[in-house]
Amino acid sequence: MSETGKGDRRVVVTGIGILSPIGIGCDAFWQSIAEGRSGIARIEQIAHTAVPGNIAGEIKEFTESTARKTYLKAQRKSLKVMCREIQLGVASAVLALESSGLELQQIDRTRLGVDFGANQMFSPVETLKEACRACVDEQTGRFVYEKWGPEGMPRLEPLWLLKYLPNMPACHIAIMADAQGPSNSLTHAEASGNLAMGEAARVIQRGCADVMIAGSTGAWIHEVKCLHSALWDDLADSQEPPERWCRPFDKNRTGQVVGEAACSLIFEEESHARSRGATIYGTVLGSGGSCVRDRDVVPKVRQALANAMRMALEDAGLSPADIGHIHAHGTGSRRGDRDEALAIRDVFGARADQIPVTSLKSYTGNSGAGCGPLELAASLLGFQHGVVPPTLNFEEPDPECPLAVVTGAPQPATTKTVLNVNVTQLGQASALVVAAE
Repeated sequence: MSETGKGDRRVVVTGIGILSPIGIGCDAFWQSIAEGRSGIARIEQIAHTAVPGNIAGEIKEFTESTARKTYLKAQRKSLKVMCREIQLGVASAVLALESSGLELQQIDRTRLGVDFGANQMFSPVETLKEACRACVDEQTGRFVYEKWGPEGMPRLEPLWLLKYLPNMPACHIAIMADAQGPSNSLTHAEASGNLAMGEAARVIQRGCADVMIAGSTGAWIHEVKCLHSALWDDLADSQEPPERWCRPFDKNRTGQVVGEAACSLIFEEESHARSRGATIYGTVLGSGGSCVRDRDVVPKVRQALANAMRMALEDAGLSPADIGHIHAHGTGSRRGDRDEALAIRDVFGARADQIPVTSLKSYTGNSGAGCGPLELAASLLGFQHGVVPPTLNFEEPDPECPLAVVTGAPQPATTKTVLNVNVTQLGQASALVVAAE
């Protein structure tokens, strides 16, 4: 085994399952990208939220009815213990397995594992109404915390907690696939997906599994989460049509747009995949992660991103010159995009003027934990068509973001190696390097 611990076990991507605001499944998803069609619009799930204009990237085709009748038909009895984020994650794993062509009955289930990322999850406000009401002092109108245990909690539905645990997507996926190998859940907001995929690759490289279901799920379209975003995030607000609100790296960007998405990828040991004639979308070459804060606990996003990118390149045994394009985090945030652009220049130097950069969030908004695998999927599907997907709404370059942003038409993918990058406001960054044949 090599010093990196990888040995000769190469990890390839053999399946992709997508649920996104621009389509469910690879074909619909890619068609939207090819046509430059955004999925950002007015929210239909919730009548009123705290985000400007009630605008988000919403998966409108995924409803309680379609989940039960189509996407999670075999799991419909378990839907009562799955919130929307969990349902999206499990459905993406179902689609990924179908995409891979794996015959689960013919593989060793002890060599099949799951590594999945998720956000912190919240229950709908109405599910807490009666429990909270029971804890209010009638005379003062104040919430009495001492009443929560004896009087509030008994009014919650018995399986309430199981619907909102961020480790449950991995649990339900493992049950669905009878995956008896290594399993883990990661909750690092937007950094979760790349971290989960990097860990899944290492599990295979160490020889602990032959196949891993890797991915993440995230949804910011929720009363409480939207309120948090309105208070803490740099949110877009515009008089233009919703599809033009998210403008990564553009000089006139006004902030990010919330969204929801889930994406699973099937990671497989190369010889295992080739022996069954699997379609190979790409090879996982390296991963990196970093969290940086100063002594006053102030996040250092630029440094964290640079660290993660350098680690991923080193893990892959590549130099910046070997990367064909960067799939950036690119939310449309004024400060966030600037910090990311500077981090890219820190790593790539003068080549940052030439290397193509794109951001899928211009189509989907920011789904939190759900973004990383989805963005990698966009690049891998782009490789199949020989192109790098363009960024929507990039019209005027920002001197503070001196990058070669792909805009307008897709750009030819002359080098089919992508550096996929994500970061959180708290300074947690992740990166993954994947190459197509």
